[in-house]
Amino acid sequence: MIKYVLLMKITANYYRILAIFTVGLLFSNSNLYAESKTLKNMDNKKIEKATFAAGCFWGVESAFTKIRGVISTTVGYTGGDKKNPTYEDVCSDKTGHTEAVEIKFDSSVISYDELLGIFWQIHNPTTINKQGTDIGTQYKSAVFFHSKEQENKTTKMKAKFEKLKIYEKPIVTEITPALEFYDAEEYHQKYYEKKGVIGCALNDMSEKVLIYNHITGIVEKHNKIIKTDKEWAKKLTPKQYRVTRQKDTEKPFANVCEIPKEKGIYQCICCGIDLFNYGEKFESDTGWPSFTKPISELNVNYNEDNSYNMHRVEVLCAKCNAHLGHIFDDGPSPTHKRYCINSIAIKLAEK
Repeated sequence: MIKYVLLMKITANYYRILAIFTVGLLFSNSNLYAESKTLKNMDNKKIEKATFAAGCFWGVESAFTKIRGVISTTVGYTGGDKKNPTYEDVCSDKTGHTEAVEIKFDSSVISYDELLGIFWQIHNPTTINKQGTDIGTQYKSAVFFHSKEQENKTTKMKAKFEKLKIYEKPIVTEITPALEFYDAEEYHQKYYEKKGVIGCALNDMSEKVLIYNHITGIVEKHNKIIKTDKEWAKKLTPKQYRVTRQKDTEKPFANVCEIPKEKGIYQCICCGIDLFNYGEKFESDTGWPSFTKPISELNVNYNEDNSYNMHRVEVLCAKCNAHLGHIFDDGPSPTHKRYCINSIAIKLAEK
């Protein structure tokens, strides 16, 4: 009897140890799976680097951290001949260094051209070594390119701006190869986030919005469209008003057939800016038009939406703040995104 009890205890302990080992193995594998999934997602990103100087680097960094597709920003000093310069060294105006921002971005989300457009719009590129009240060589306007492709794109866009006479005076932005970049002191990093202030001798964009023109390849500055509810109700049909201004959702398959299957650009029904390319449309079998990406991340805004006990990300028109739909992570490659858009919120324009 005693031998039988001992045998039962040994057997029970064996299975207990086996169970603990199995659970540990499963947990370990789940972690490995999670890590491999994260690495896979990182592989899908096309990480590139851009370096811009446009005056005080606090404000420049603040402008780019808000852009979807920007992975990280670092303020620092570059272009000079002194190694490991301090802020005091650079402010002496004797080192040749410029206050700059190094940007890492996902080029599958936002293009280098779009970042260039933002760069030229947030400051005055026609003043030499000066932005607002900030004066000195450290405040010059400059693009430090990291490849021949970036150099060509920068030179090309600068020429376009000059040809279209976007500015009254000639653009003095320097286009030069990226040199060693020295990170600024820690207290300079994300300065405006820490201090809770905005603006730093940059152009006032409070009443403006940057819209990417996919035809010219130029980021244009537009006035935001602000109307009263009565004005929108007068401009739109009742259904359009409920969806775009009151954030309603049309019934699935309700109007999807009203959008002809032709090539073109889908525009905002409220203000007419370009939102989605027909070529990015795909059949999702959801009952709503679905796209892999917008024409530009600048042309849409995002907002957290916790309505109806759900956690979603709302997609809005950047120019008039019209509700367009939502974005989900179950789309096809290469973006793996599904922009689920109300068909009544957009219109097809032949282009």
